[in-house]
Amino acid sequence: MLIFPAIDLKCSKVVRLYKGSFDTVHQVAEDPVATAAAFRAAGARYLHMVDLDGAKDGVRQNADIVRAVAEVGLRIELGGGIRTMEDVAEVFALGVWRVVIGSAAVSNPDFVRGVIEKYGCERVAVGIDAKDGLVRTAGWTENAGLAYLDFAKQMESIGVKYIIFTDIDTDGMLSGPAFSQLDALQKAVKCALTASGGVSSNADLRALRNQGLYAAIVGKAWYAGAVDLAQAVREGGSQ
Repeated sequence: MLIFPAIDLKCSKVVRLYKGSFDTVHQVAEDPVATAAAFRAAGARYLHMVDLDGAKDGVRQNADIVRAVAEVGLRIELGGGIRTMEDVAEVFALGVWRVVIGSAAVSNPDFVRGVIEKYGCERVAVGIDAKDGLVRTAGWTENAGLAYLDFAKQMESIGVKYIIFTDIDTDGMLSGPAFSQLDALQKAVKCALTASGGVSSNADLRALRNQGLYAAIVGKAWYAGAVDLAQAVREGGSQ
């Protein structure tokens, strides 16, 4: 299982939220480049980044930081405000390895199809963020009224191979991943699934690995000192 430590950016700062609420934003690290370097030193080879400014408002403001972080040498998947083919081209030009499409996948599935056709399925993931089983968009602030399992099946049908699932109620809470929802997803689609939200310990990561997931994202738990990243990478297996 791949381990993706996470950097969330807002106003050029490394931040975290509780349950996706922008009212709870708080800074967790001083320097995103130094943070990425620490991840690499611990053995990580992948990085999950979210441009929260872009996710909420559709305007990405952190391009220079993303470019600098990419120079650390990690494979970066980036989400937040990626809504047009121009956005995708600009993000890839920064050195990003994979784009994560969230809100735009709900409003414009043909856009996702087009990105896959142009760049290949390996370079595209769809982020499914859900609360009470329903998909949320616009930085988790809007209810799309769409069941997450139905949406996952729709994305699989247009060629999506990678899905990042976040249960919003667990995000940033160190309360454990949404194992049951992830299990339901595994039964519903054949996509490679990444677990996001709720990881509180190395034991949680081992449980996700044993569940057969493609990857897991580690955010708050690392910043809080609750996860040993080097151990997680070793136990995850080949990266």
